[in-house]
Amino acid sequence: MKPIVAIVGRPNVGKSTLFNRIIGKQKALVKNEPGVTRDLNYADVVEQGRVFTLIDTGGFEPIPPHPPLKKGVKRGDLTMLAKVREQVMLAIEEADIIVFLMDGREGFLSSDRDIADILRRADKKPIYAVNKIDTDKQEQGITDFYALGMEDLAFVSAEGGRGVYELLDKIIDSIPKTSAKEEEDRIKLAVAGRPNVGKSSLVNRLLGYKRVIVSDIPGTTRDAIDTPFNYNKKKYLLIDTAGIRKKTRIARTLEQYSVMSAIKSIDRCNIALLIIDAKDGLTEQDEKIAGLAYERGKGCIIVVNKWDIIQKETNTIKEYTERIRWKAGFLRFAPVIFVSAFTGQRVFNILEKVEEVLAQLEKRVPTSQLNKFFDGFKKYHQPPIYKSKAVKIYYITQTDIKPPTFVAFVNFTEGIHFSYERFLVNKIREAFGLDKIPIRLYFRKRQR
Repeated sequence: MKPIVAIVGRPNVGKSTLFNRIIGKQKALVKNEPGVTRDLNYADVVEQGRVFTLIDTGGFEPIPPHPPLKKGVKRGDLTMLAKVREQVMLAIEEADIIVFLMDGREGFLSSDRDIADILRRADKKPIYAVNKIDTDKQEQGITDFYALGMEDLAFVSAEGGRGVYELLDKIIDSIPKTSAKEEEDRIKLAVAGRPNVGKSSLVNRLLGYKRVIVSDIPGTTRDAIDTPFNYNKKKYLLIDTAGIRKKTRIARTLEQYSVMSAIKSIDRCNIALLIIDAKDGLTEQDEKIAGLAYERGKGCIIVVNKWDIIQKETNTIKEYTERIRWKAGFLRFAPVIFVSAFTGQRVFNILEKVEEVLAQLEKRVPTSQLNKFFDGFKKYHQPPIYKSKAVKIYYITQTDIKPPTFVAFVNFTEGIHFSYERFLVNKIREAFGLDKIPIRLYFRKRQR
């Protein structure tokens, strides 16, 4: 499982700029005004052979419980501040490593002290970093940041890159050493979804006993609970994830899904079971969770729970499935199954789908078969023209599984349009029975 590194700090200290500098591309929105980052931004980082997930959080501003409205400040602005603050608290709870970023130009402020106190109460030992330090002279002039007994400060310029590699060294040194021994050779299923969609009830139905507390109160499951079980001579591990982890009073908005909690669980699984509430349909939060599974190349099965309480007509399942496909077009391949954890209806059909999806995730297609298919395919579907020259696909090979990953060698990688890539992916699905999983297709320029 990849460790999670969260960058926290008050607004406008340069968290998003540091995030972009570390991941090497402009993923987070950067603007020279406070409060630009409203949601969690995350990316996987590979450094010195180690992999971790980097989280960029919104600006943390300690606010009183009932702040008075100032001139020009709207109540909605305060609500947004509270939501961002809550999300940062979730980041502090979930992260394995915290980079506490401060502003060297503004100096050490009272809000920095408030954040440091919160980290101390949460029993977190952050990496203290001071940003916007562009010269040695500026670094030598910094004294007030040692007021909290901070030692071994990292001085960086996220904009210019100064000190960032040294900061990365500190992060790598702080990553906990984990045992190479994985869980038994079991099929790992992450039971993911929003609070109160019936995840725990579904787990209990699959296991046949009340392993997980079931309640109508959202967020009853506080942490991920791993449960091994055997079914039909196969070994499984159920990872029952919480909607959020409710460790502090600030984390009360139970509908606010913790991205980090989902990342941790989905990273460990082979297949994510995305549980959605039949009454609500596929919500925006469900799409975010599904996106995590897709980005990480995991198999995904959409499980529509509470189907027993839906009034049905002849085409209800078909129409419901089409709505899901329309809302989450990137998951058109994912099987959809309709169940009731309460009555047990079709619950064990989930495991049959799991076997089908896993078989496709582990499938290898011989290079000879791939190229035979492509040789015939190219006769009827010529690649596009790039700068008055035909794009040529010389050969293709599979390089990995889970998910199946293919590399095609071409003369002009720039000439492969996204629409043609998607067309090829769909043809590979049809030709080799990979219709229920994500697949990856990359293009490389053939070297002479």
